[in-house]
Amino acid sequence: MKAAVVGAGWAGLAAATVLRQAGCDVTVYESGHTPGGRARRVPHPPQGGFDTPLDNGQHILLGAYTDTLALMRRLGRDPDALFLRLPLCLASLDGDFRLAAPRLPAPLHAAAALLGARGLGWADRLACLRLMRGLRAAGWRAVQGETVAALLRRHGQPARAVQRLWEPLCLAALNTPLEQACAQLYANVLRDSLGGPRPATDMLLPRTDLSALWADAAAARCTMRYGHTVQAVVPARDGVQIDGERHDAAVVAVPPAIAARLLAPGPARDVVAGMDRLPHAPIATLNLKLRRPWTLPRPMMMLTEDRARGHDGQWLFDRTALSQGPGLAAGTLPGARGQRGGGPAGAGAEIAVVVSAATAIASRDRAQATQDLIRQIREQAARAGLPAMPEVDGTALLIDKRATFLAVPGMARPAQRTPWRGLALAGDWTDTGYPGVLEGAVRSGMRAAQAILAGSTG
Repeated sequence: MKAAVVGAGWAGLAAATVLRQAGCDVTVYESGHTPGGRARRVPHPPQGGFDTPLDNGQHILLGAYTDTLALMRRLGRDPDALFLRLPLCLASLDGDFRLAAPRLPAPLHAAAALLGARGLGWADRLACLRLMRGLRAAGWRAVQGETVAALLRRHGQPARAVQRLWEPLCLAALNTPLEQACAQLYANVLRDSLGGPRPATDMLLPRTDLSALWADAAAARCTMRYGHTVQAVVPARDGVQIDGERHDAAVVAVPPAIAARLLAPGPARDVVAGMDRLPHAPIATLNLKLRRPWTLPRPMMMLTEDRARGHDGQWLFDRTALSQGPGLAAGTLPGARGQRGGGPAGAGAEIAVVVSAATAIASRDRAQATQDLIRQIREQAARAGLPAMPEVDGTALLIDKRATFLAVPGMARPAQRTPWRGLALAGDWTDTGYPGVLEGAVRSGMRAAQAILAGSTG
């Protein structure tokens, strides 16, 4: 079967991999020149002087992302070598909060993490445990149309627990503020992470650029048409026309507004009706090149927000430690305060700050936003008694203004299967049961390919 995939993001390449392994002749159309979509390698800013490849945004995966990890293995990519896998540990740079999951059987590991959280009072910890027990007892079902803020109020969550735990997790997973975020999608994330098996809560931090994780390997198995911006996708009884070229089947795996435009000329336009008006939220990533080595207590840490001062950073990553390779085992991570590391003497260091739901930063002057985030790191490191952050020699502030859809209640998300046997949709915005996360993108691509394959034999 001659199959086409429009879009070389994680959804499109997941679909292409399944189709290719089923024996299809697969052509992938991609307007850019690097595979990976919104999780891809980007060129270095000439003035940055960065030693390691940059991505268009800093991402992490979870042990719960079973489909992504399985897909990587099918492509010959070893997750154990490409990720630093750590037990769940949310620790703030200022030393004010720490939640860590011990290696106990589920659900004891989650209960121990919540009850042992530093920076929360006993009333806060017990309230967190009640929330998880309440969601589990309800079968992880929220009230229809409920927001995350309303869910937390209904379960009596104290302000401190919301600020330190539930809100950061909501922003990280849904990229949507509490007052707007869909409680059901949030419950689904909690079900598969804190509510799942112990390995599901593990944090998987990429040691290489995002395209090299598996997108490059997937693209190498297909015919890639880079630089081709598709204009129209038109399904018919005998196949699918892509810019006038016939294919037996096609998967449209592009952002929703683009999918609506591509399908508009043909009979499939109603399948994605209204998707061009789907609201989105930005994510910002500030990469910093430091003059001297500077090692964080952990490779990923939380930052405390103070939006009135422009301190919008939520997560801080030690890119130098992560790029040191698989030889850096979890037990040998530099962790003592004041310990130097991150490469040979004089090599400097690289760190990254992530801001979810970054509407405020996207509307501000970039130079001012950069300085505000740098001050946020310096102040919080000093508060914890850490060595002062070295001088900054290079910066790269990357803002993806349409990073994910706003995960609000009541969203109508199309299925991957369409009324045409030869046409399927893929993307984290399709109906996956997840918010706009990478695992959702991969799952959608695999389901889209399976729909195509089922249609070809039906």
